[in-house]
Amino acid sequence: MATELGVATPRITDGVVLDGVSHAYGATQALERVSLSARGGEVVAIVGPSGCGKSTLLDLVCGLTTPQAGRVEAPRAVLMPQRDQLLPWLTAADNAALALRVNGTSKHAAREKATRLLAELGLGGFERTRPADLSGGMRQRVAFARTLLAGAPLLCLDEPFGALDAITRADTQAWLAEALRRSPRTVLLVTHDVEEAVLLADTVVVLSPRPGRVVKRLRIDLPPGRTATDPGVVELRAEALAAMR
Repeated sequence: MATELGVATPRITDGVVLDGVSHAYGATQALERVSLSARGGEVVAIVGPSGCGKSTLLDLVCGLTTPQAGRVEAPRAVLMPQRDQLLPWLTAADNAALALRVNGTSKHAAREKATRLLAELGLGGFERTRPADLSGGMRQRVAFARTLLAGAPLLCLDEPFGALDAITRADTQAWLAEALRRSPRTVLLVTHDVEEAVLLADTVVVLSPRPGRVVKRLRIDLPPGRTATDPGVVELRAEALAAMR
């Protein structure tokens, strides 16, 4: 079954499991005995102080690094880094279509599919626009379209809004929440912004200072469309911040 954005409905097998995972870079221990999971279709946010191994965790899940101890089970994943990494000489549609082209889709078919998806993501009319002429939030939507079109059942988002100003960031957070509601995927979201985690995730995992260990798991039983001023959001944000300290 396909969703409105043309991707498969998440399955149980699209979940993620990390069991007792540890990883070090030389003498620097990045992660220590980390265990966490995400069900198929669940959004799990990972928060913690700088240097606690959040990005390392995503590299392990995406298979870019092999854990030195423990077990990682995950479906095929695609990583969306903080910087959009759009190619400046390509249009929005051609940037979004890159993953399809790499997988052998013809240029015409890939561009058509990317154009339809960009329209569904609110970028209709900007298909032929180059990155330099797009706002920061629009560039992130193009990058997200490229991520979706990669076709992986697991999205790993590493500080996707870290480079945006506060107003654009809030708008893009709301947009992403709606996009994931319409097109469910299993998502691991790394962010330093605890409020963002509570707004977007089903579960928030708090890591300790380096070496990163899981110190708190918060289930976010709040309705969609929640805002930063909702009492439940304020309470959970405070609980997560207290755990980080």
